[in-house]
Amino acid sequence: MSLEKAYIVIDIGTGNVRVAVSSTDGDILGIQRENIQYHKDEQYPEALYFDPAQLWDQISRLARVALKEAGNINVIALTATSQREGIVLVDNNGNSQIGLPNIDHRGREWENIIKDKSYVYSLTGRYPSSLFSAMKIVGIRERRPDVWQDFSTFMSISDWVEYMLSKVIHYEHSQASETLLYDVEAKTWSKDLCAVFNIDPQILPELTASGTILGVISGEQAKNFGISPDAQIIVGGADTQLAIISTQPEVNDVVIVSGTTTPIIKLTDSYITDKKERTWTSRHVDENSFMFEANAGVTGLNYQRLKEIFYPNEEYQVIEKELSEIETFQCVASLGSLLADEKSPLTKGGFVFDAPVSHQLTRGSFVWATLWDIACSIFENYKSLCDVTKHEQDYIWACGGGVESDTLRQFIANLLNKKIRIRNSYRQSSVIGGVVICNTALGKKQMEAVTLEEVVPQQVLHYTSLYNDWKKTRSSFKEIFS
Repeated sequence: MSLEKAYIVIDIGTGNVRVAVSSTDGDILGIQRENIQYHKDEQYPEALYFDPAQLWDQISRLARVALKEAGNINVIALTATSQREGIVLVDNNGNSQIGLPNIDHRGREWENIIKDKSYVYSLTGRYPSSLFSAMKIVGIRERRPDVWQDFSTFMSISDWVEYMLSKVIHYEHSQASETLLYDVEAKTWSKDLCAVFNIDPQILPELTASGTILGVISGEQAKNFGISPDAQIIVGGADTQLAIISTQPEVNDVVIVSGTTTPIIKLTDSYITDKKERTWTSRHVDENSFMFEANAGVTGLNYQRLKEIFYPNEEYQVIEKELSEIETFQCVASLGSLLADEKSPLTKGGFVFDAPVSHQLTRGSFVWATLWDIACSIFENYKSLCDVTKHEQDYIWACGGGVESDTLRQFIANLLNKKIRIRNSYRQSSVIGGVVICNTALGKKQMEAVTLEEVVPQQVLHYTSLYNDWKKTRSSFKEIFS
């Protein structure tokens, strides 16, 4: 009797690392996760890094546990997905030097080397800042000679995971979109952009397409994981792109990916930029599509942190039950989300409620206000998106752990006055996207896309009034802390 064929999907988010074992039709057979350990680099005001060796030890250990949980299977392929903008530097001998996450801003001091930011935006589809990979490399060059003297190349974190599995250095297109060194429309590295940052184009790895076979797992790693040495390594991609393909949307659909941050994305078949330079345009993981994006910034992380404060030992179902029992909304929050129309982020926030404190103010009131802040931020960014390109469908797809909240899904539907649709894969969307990628590479039949729920807008005028209250609160915080 032949063993069930399975995939390993390694997912490196901003907060944690997940390793999942899945059947070829998307059934999760085993999954393990741990927080990523970040360290502050004291040589910069805003620098964080991780130790690649430590992360690889985590991945290996989690993989072995997930495989044990999955039972008797035959792993035929592995792939990876990761946070955008995060990179790993590699030295002349192929050894991993240092990992720089998306939340590392060591390059901020040197942003002034970009003389024509509009030109960079026109090629890269994003307004240049220390968020992106090129500026992280500049920061290393300018202040870490101990790393720079042996530096050879760099990869996105997901590409680095696949390098560790196969020993093939490469860079996938959706991840390359985040470097500021890649011409998004032309779908290639740019010598002109390299010149902007005084970076030698020779350090740039070969570009590879998501959903293609990179090679076979190395004997060392096959033994490490305890799997067949014949397992294929499949080129994955950025976590947002893989989350999107789990919903199996069509061109011109809008997808909300509710995770640590919340991208609001329209899929297009042409390269679109915004005259006001508010949005991002990236390569999708297929051959010709683009992602046109506005991003609400840190949102889901706020919800997670407040759950730890107010509901440390309760499940999310308890929160939803308490939210459903709130009849009078007692407070409004502004917690630092990003709005495309604002030139600078809101770095201070809080809750506003009537004084003296009402007996009706509960812990649920604060969570309600947090979810409302997320929904309003999504709405603001959605409007910016629509200001550039029309969205005529009466529905929007949503995926990611954040939309597990019934309350948040309803808030979004009410504000956008659109039906909110979720697939049965929405909770583990980036992992399921990895399964789709592996099926594509190996020519296997794709899983059926099943719509789990469609949320219909309700009380639109009432929630529009509450939205105006939120706008006033946010404006007050910006005025106070500007």
